[in-house]
Amino acid sequence: MPTLEDAIILAANAHKGQRDRNDEPYVMHPVRVMAQLWKEDERMVAILHDVVEDTHVTLDDLRKAGYPDRIVAAVDAISRRKDAGESFSQYIRRVKTNPLATKVKIADLRDNSNLDRLPKVEAFDLRRLDRYNRALQYLINRYESPEILID
Repeated sequence: MPTLEDAIILAANAHKGQRDRNDEPYVMHPVRVMAQLWKEDERMVAILHDVVEDTHVTLDDLRKAGYPDRIVAAVDAISRRKDAGESFSQYIRRVKTNPLATKVKIADLRDNSNLDRLPKVEAFDLRRLDRYNRALQYLINRYESPEILID
């Protein structure tokens, strides 16, 4: 079975060359998400949470590398299916069906909600922050109904 260190290397290689809006290496986002969590399986999913959605790595690649089914299932659950027309609210409801993915998504949303990391806060960022806050409330069970979510 791959170790956490293996997952970190895989994520670093997969995200190589990607930059965020601050022109920082994109891999720092999954590293920050991972740093919010304590259990090894949570950290493994955190560091891998964007590799299927944003890189050439597939779920089959993870399986072939020996990642356990629970890790692959959580990475699958946290990977948005934009190509299939999945809305944000549909995505968040799907994430919530997997407890491991839910914990990681909460950490992901918290990192993405940090406006200090942006060079300039624009109206789009404030709308995105509102959407992320609603998703956080839903995922941490403050609201039972998915109507709190907006696309």
